[in-house]
Amino acid sequence: MDKIANIPNPDQKRMVIVGGGFAGLKLARKCSRQNTQVVLIDRNNYHQFQPLFYQVATAGLEPSSISFPLRKIFHKSDDVHFRMAKLEEVDLHKQLIYTNIGYLEYDYLVLATGVSTNYFGLENVKENAIPMKSVSEAIYLRNRILENYEKALNKTDEKEQQALMNIVIVGGGPTGVELAGALAEMKKYILPKDYPELDFSKMQIYLFEAGPRLLQGMLEKSGNEALQSLEKMGVNVFLNRPVEDYDGEMVRTSEGEQFKAKTLIWTAGVTGRAIKGLPEEVLTRNKRIHVDQYNRIKGYKSAFAIGDIAYMETSEYPQGHPQVAQVAIQQADHLAKNLVRYEKGHDMKLFFYEDRGTMATIGRNRAVADLPLIHLRGTVAWLLWLFVHLMAIVGVKNRFFIFINWMWNYITYDQSLRVLIRPKLFRYGKVEQ
Repeated sequence: MDKIANIPNPDQKRMVIVGGGFAGLKLARKCSRQNTQVVLIDRNNYHQFQPLFYQVATAGLEPSSISFPLRKIFHKSDDVHFRMAKLEEVDLHKQLIYTNIGYLEYDYLVLATGVSTNYFGLENVKENAIPMKSVSEAIYLRNRILENYEKALNKTDEKEQQALMNIVIVGGGPTGVELAGALAEMKKYILPKDYPELDFSKMQIYLFEAGPRLLQGMLEKSGNEALQSLEKMGVNVFLNRPVEDYDGEMVRTSEGEQFKAKTLIWTAGVTGRAIKGLPEEVLTRNKRIHVDQYNRIKGYKSAFAIGDIAYMETSEYPQGHPQVAQVAIQQADHLAKNLVRYEKGHDMKLFFYEDRGTMATIGRNRAVADLPLIHLRGTVAWLLWLFVHLMAIVGVKNRFFIFINWMWNYITYDQSLRVLIRPKLFRYGKVEQ
């Protein structure tokens, strides 16, 4: 593309940030006060809070509660320019990026593109499973679940009815565990009231994990506690069971087991998004970008990567840092400070991750928390999880509405957002049915 993007030419240096997730947003906010023109690029015009996708999918929260317009965040920042665009190619030697709205020169480039779902080469699974990497996918999952129960009401064949009611989750990390717990609570408290004609003793929730335990990134006792809680809630948990195929009707595992289900949710792995122009030597396994301890892309002084897409080896993390929000936020904060040092002619400082703990919620009054000095479980861990996630939400109004929804759900054992909204395609002024 030979058209230049329509962005004012700066009097100061220009930083281009690709990605408006935890890392990109944090860096843009920090650098907006540093006499630098910041150009933030993202496919969406909003920041989305990924840890709560599962609550949108299970009708616990409105999509707008965990999404915040990027433009609104920078209303008072004259040096920040947001563009909703798709990155198509980078030229690290000429310091150019190419997007679908034109090309752009930069003084500093920061790739914070995050990661996408990894299906490990299972094409049938990719075609038929539902991922959980965006608000739109969470809405789609909510629609699929509700639509399947509407269809189940009209089935007379018990096997067809059960296939519509069953839900399979692949991946025993925090997302899979939290989703399984939320669905188990829906099965117990919500769905029987909405669909009294259905026998929910037939509904089965399956959780498959390829490894030997749940919550691999947490302490072993946290994984064991999560397993015990889910089994008490009626979830069928299978460890050491990779799913090898799913055709939209039948799930097949590595042990040859078969389960019928019309809904399969894939949370089993992530991979980086391919970026044209990046040299092969800077890519690691799963397409992550190899960076040094200053978050610089190997061999390039003006190009950086932060967040989940960045792969940084240290003595403490020889296989790279965990792909969690805290790493992304700390890397963004550290890079902003380092760029100030660099501009002043000072040496940059190495990045060291400060692990402030990991948490996962399993359901009402059920959670586990691995903190630096203590392990928590049960109600205390659950309340801590609620507080930490509420404070991390962007926007006071969003926090207020999430708090109200959580209180309402807790008191009434009900979720009032079970609406089946199927967007229609508009074309030539007409609505396609």
